[in-house]
Amino acid sequence: MKPKAPVPATADLSCEVCGQMPEPPKTRLTVANVAVMLPIELLVHALVVQTHLPYVAKVLVLTLTATVLVIWVAEPSAARILRRWLHAPALRHRRRLGTAPSLWRARTILRDQPGSLKKITRSLALLDTNILSIHVHPVRGGVMDEFVLSAPGELSERQLLDALKDGGGRQPQVWPTTALAMADGQTKALSLAARIAAAPDELPLAVAELLSARILDPESETARIPGETNDAGTLLKIPTAWHGPITFYRPGEPFTPAESARAHRLAELAEILAHVPAGSAAESDPGPAPAPAPAGL
Repeated sequence: MKPKAPVPATADLSCEVCGQMPEPPKTRLTVANVAVMLPIELLVHALVVQTHLPYVAKVLVLTLTATVLVIWVAEPSAARILRRWLHAPALRHRRRLGTAPSLWRARTILRDQPGSLKKITRSLALLDTNILSIHVHPVRGGVMDEFVLSAPGELSERQLLDALKDGGGRQPQVWPTTALAMADGQTKALSLAARIAAAPDELPLAVAELLSARILDPESETARIPGETNDAGTLLKIPTAWHGPITFYRPGEPFTPAESARAHRLAELAEILAHVPAGSAAESDPGPAPAPAPAGL
């Protein structure tokens, strides 16, 4: 079997759309062009000076020849021969990004007994993975632990899944995430509750934002989701008095009991506010007390 040719390190820097390399630093580009152009200039001058052409003809030949050689030979040669040196700063930056810690969200089911969390923590620690946050959800057959993990950049999804399994976790799942995953779920729910208090009709959009889910039209979209049932946990239906049942869909990531409870509480809040008359607050407010009448009146 013929071995594959090694891929240059600079290949990772090329644009996926146009294939062009990033613009190198001006100082390095100037030094590279001078290093390639100088031998060409010296050679052309040495050849032209020895000829018996008139002075003006020599100048024209030198100008045209040097220009053509610079455009067609020097600059392409510098970009090709000194490519790694030209893009060294970008390569160093890319390597730093590749080794920087990455954030993951993970879920797994553990036995509800002492020592379960300690075992899975030890398994993750062997991969230099740090647990930044943890939420525990009671489920059938144990507890579902939801983590935000900081892992080395070179760590793969398969390695994290194996570590969760080795730590005693069942049905592990991991997703790449960002620092937004560190936002507290309770704080986010309270912020959305304030939004619903101002506009109860915002309930579907607020719940979709809370759950990072999609609102489904039960008449047209549910039938187009093959193999998804409420048992899979990826569909969540919330009953409302004026909207009717609202169904939310989040593929590949079942809703937790805590998320379901928060969504239902937001629906209850919207329903209460929707039945409060608009002028009830103004009518119940007696307003400022009248100023006392002057004595003697």
